[in-house]
Amino acid sequence: MEKTIERFTISLEEELARQFDDLIHLRGYKNRSEAVRDLLRKELATVKLEQDGSGEGVGALSYVYDHHQRELSRRLTRMQHDEHDLTQATLHIHLDHDRCLETVVLRGAMDRIRSQAQSITAESGVQYGHLHLIPLDGE
Repeated sequence: MEKTIERFTISLEEELARQFDDLIHLRGYKNRSEAVRDLLRKELATVKLEQDGSGEGVGALSYVYDHHQRELSRRLTRMQHDEHDLTQATLHIHLDHDRCLETVVLRGAMDRIRSQAQSITAESGVQYGHLHLIPLDGE
């Protein structure tokens, strides 16, 4: 199915246009249209997540934890297995003698992804966590 392209014109102050062109160059876009499309998609996804946190999506949960914390590694693994239908992949990195970084890719209902992320980052010994969400429906 071919998508229809709609053209529109925007006006920018000279300094803002220069800064935008610098951003386009920095990010490697071929033209302004590609950059504007990406900015719009990102903003629309952000609004969708703020207004309607339901629906399907993917999330990348990254967290740092102290692997010496009693039973923490086992609890985190059990939590991932308990939601095995959400968990798509896990990356484990040894940061130093005491700390590990894990990134878990989750896919499913957004409310379940958020709940799983909250449960993991609330565990005693998890020092930092961040969830990046991307909605999949509405394309």
